[in-house]
Amino acid sequence: MWPTPGETLRELGLKSRDTIAEIGSGNGYFALPAARVAAPASVYALDIDDSLLAELSQIAALQGIENLITINGDARQLSAQLPEPVDVVLMANTFHGIDETAAFVQQAFESLHPGGRFVVINWEDSPREATTIRETPRGPPTELRLSPETTEQTVLDTAGFVLEATVDLPPYHYALVFKREYTD
Repeated sequence: MWPTPGETLRELGLKSRDTIAEIGSGNGYFALPAARVAAPASVYALDIDDSLLAELSQIAALQGIENLITINGDARQLSAQLPEPVDVVLMANTFHGIDETAAFVQQAFESLHPGGRFVVINWEDSPREATTIRETPRGPPTELRLSPETTEQTVLDTAGFVLEATVDLPPYHYALVFKREYTD
């Protein structure tokens, strides 16, 4: 879907020296390129599946990536699991599946430096049958898909974010980039 995930991350504003926390990192489709983009800064890859994190650690070691740190844990306690506030919280393809969305969004907010960015990549709210790869439907069930407007409102209603950008990611995704407002 993203032949060049590193370029997608750059398009979304990630850059060298950004500390990043990727939520639901799995075995590293975005975490590995994020580590290359952000180097030498730390990239924290959080997932609840320890076996995927073990695979991610092995791949990172084979590729000589030293700034990737895996964390086995629940995104709803993100700020307590990170050793430091980060510049970017990244969530790709999993926002629709989070229980207690408001609690998670608040954790993303609390995990960021003031001025930090919360990047949400989501599947379009098209029917699943319309989002195919090699003629096979992909992505979450249709009823779980969120429009950009619904995702935006969920985030803005929960924490002190402002929408910085909406990015079309063909063929089947969009991204919203939120900025944590500065607080006194």
